[in-house]
Amino acid sequence: MTSGLEAALADASSPSWAQRVRAGADLAVFADVPEAAEALAGLLLDVEDTVVTRRTAEALVRVGTVAAVRLVALAVAEADDNQADWLQTGMHDALVEPDGVPAVAAACETLLRDQEEAVRRGAADISAWTDDARH
Repeated sequence: MTSGLEAALADASSPSWAQRVRAGADLAVFADVPEAAEALAGLLLDVEDTVVTRRTAEALVRVGTVAAVRLVALAVAEADDNQADWLQTGMHDALVEPDGVPAVAAACETLLRDQEEAVRRGAADISAWTDDARH
């Protein structure tokens, strides 16, 4: 593992919300690395601070890969209503950029055929949110 990845993994479990936000941003590009994916899943559903949820979702949506969007889809499927609102807000923060919507929409098309039902359910929600962001 690179030292940047190791540092971000350590920050993901920090008591400091600011360090967890930074970890989410730093780990987003490593969404396909199992250790990072596990840490990101926890950050997306951070029970202590909604800004961690929002900024981690935003970072993953900006990355826009299938692996990154899959983590958001899983979080959406598991989230309570409050967490889902912050996941959606983070996603919208990322989608204000014009090139963001097509990448996420394409990732959702792939994820709608995922083997895991929770991923398909979360991807359907995200697809609806990207449709809302287009209008």
